[in-house]
Amino acid sequence: MGPGTSFTILLIVFLGIVLLCVKPLGRYIADVMEGKPNFARRIGGSVETLMYRLCGIDASVEMSWSRYTLGMLLFNVLGIVLLYAMQRLQGFLPLNPQHFSAVSPDSAFNTAISFVSNTDWQGYSGESTQSYFVQMAGLAVQNFLSAATGIAVAVAVIRGFARHSVATIGNFWVDLTRATLYVLLPLSMLLALVLASQGVIQNLEAYKGVAPIESGLLHTQTLPMGPVASQEAIKELGTNGGGFFNANSAHPYENPTPLTNFLEMLAIVLIPFSLTYTFGRMVGDTRQGWALLAAMLVLFVTLTQVAFHSEQRGNPLLTAQQIDQSASAGQPGGNMEGKETRFGIAASALFVAVTTATSCGAVNTMHDSMLPLGGFVPLFFMQLGELAPGGVGSGIYSILMFAVLGVFIAGLMIGRTPEYLGKKIEAYEMKMASVFILTTPFVVLLGTAVAVMCGAGVAGIANPGPHGFSEILYAFSSAANNNGSAFAGLSANTPFYNIATGIAMWFGRFWPMIATLAIAGSLGAKKRIPVTEGTMPTHGPLFVSLLLGSILLIGVLTYVPALALGPLVEHYFLMAAR
Repeated sequence: MGPGTSFTILLIVFLGIVLLCVKPLGRYIADVMEGKPNFARRIGGSVETLMYRLCGIDASVEMSWSRYTLGMLLFNVLGIVLLYAMQRLQGFLPLNPQHFSAVSPDSAFNTAISFVSNTDWQGYSGESTQSYFVQMAGLAVQNFLSAATGIAVAVAVIRGFARHSVATIGNFWVDLTRATLYVLLPLSMLLALVLASQGVIQNLEAYKGVAPIESGLLHTQTLPMGPVASQEAIKELGTNGGGFFNANSAHPYENPTPLTNFLEMLAIVLIPFSLTYTFGRMVGDTRQGWALLAAMLVLFVTLTQVAFHSEQRGNPLLTAQQIDQSASAGQPGGNMEGKETRFGIAASALFVAVTTATSCGAVNTMHDSMLPLGGFVPLFFMQLGELAPGGVGSGIYSILMFAVLGVFIAGLMIGRTPEYLGKKIEAYEMKMASVFILTTPFVVLLGTAVAVMCGAGVAGIANPGPHGFSEILYAFSSAANNNGSAFAGLSANTPFYNIATGIAMWFGRFWPMIATLAIAGSLGAKKRIPVTEGTMPTHGPLFVSLLLGSILLIGVLTYVPALALGPLVEHYFLMAAR
């Protein structure tokens, strides 16, 4: 069996399991977020009610889109302040057996915004910087809350499409509580137990000194400990990505076996894909959700194949010099640089696609070591807006914004007022959709331009030429799209990059959220238009093609000039043996 066949089987099995989970999980999320009675609410209903009482929340009162947005922003600003304070006061806080001192102001600023915005970009080594208390009470808590915020906003946006002639889109505090209590907590507990059973560590012990195997070495090796399994579970399920260790999911304490690797990939995409069915169920037509899912899968499968075949082909310069590129784990030939032999090229390429097609950013291979076209794939996944399937919550509302754009373009082509799910798409919706779609590219390209023009920006580049440019472009694409992965060659833990990427993460997360909630409020207040013979169906192949065309058109026109200066020209140099 060749490598290509093995990869195809892996991809089919992986997506097959995902598709089996989409309907039951999507239906479950819709039911618990809408407060419908089920087994989960019977078990956790008393806890939910107690939390409302303690916080003074009236669960029966819904909010307008502006109040919903204000509550979401205030909650996340408070999270940034608290997480920043934890890092600066780390030396005085408990559960710090290694006696780590305070994190520097610029790094604490960057990390606070990073974890609250669901980016989880890390310019530091977690095992040598953050105490157990900060990891658990700070970072892991924000892993839950940032993911819950994404789900809450997504559900509020779906209500805007589903409702008509109403001025409210839900209650942010209720949505946040239900997303955490009924969706993220039980799934994380289950995954954490499975990961711990496979060898992912979970303890509060001090780091251990181990005598080296080679007797001639003078120093013992220090093995870091910590509560890893619990953080690893929500890191993947919440599409967060921040690792307990610097090596992230390439570290054997986080990802010890091919089975844990498969489960972690599955956990990353499970909720984002399932939210398409949640959307269809809440708007009363599951065909609408399946159409969005189909568009996501086309993009995901196509770009994943590019990543695998680029890496499996190997480096042509090494092949020309008759250097053996064989690898273990049943992967003859190919580029194994920066990859774990226990996973091989197939599982590494799939993980690369999974983590950047979502807003996760966890890595089991070094993206900086990939060949130019292999490195192009994670870059382009992020630059498309991470909507195939995207992050927890953010993926579904991102693709819905492109759906709005698609029906608007179709309406212009046939001379009819654009409609989507019985709602007229008018000037206000298009203005907000334009803000949503253009904010992130503006932040990415402006940040990259500033970095390549100033000394503090180019000082972090470890590789000259187009690859160095790709490192900077990747950093701002990852930050503004709230992914968190990186081309490892860039030294980004500097005041310049900590502040610049922190600003990019803030605007890339919350400005699009404001725009999409504004659209939800506008659509929810509109009357529903009856379907006529001239109404374009939005659940068939034609609509899926239109949606894909809109996504690719925006991505190509916006980013290809920058990509041409990075991975594309690097690929040309490689093929020309330069």
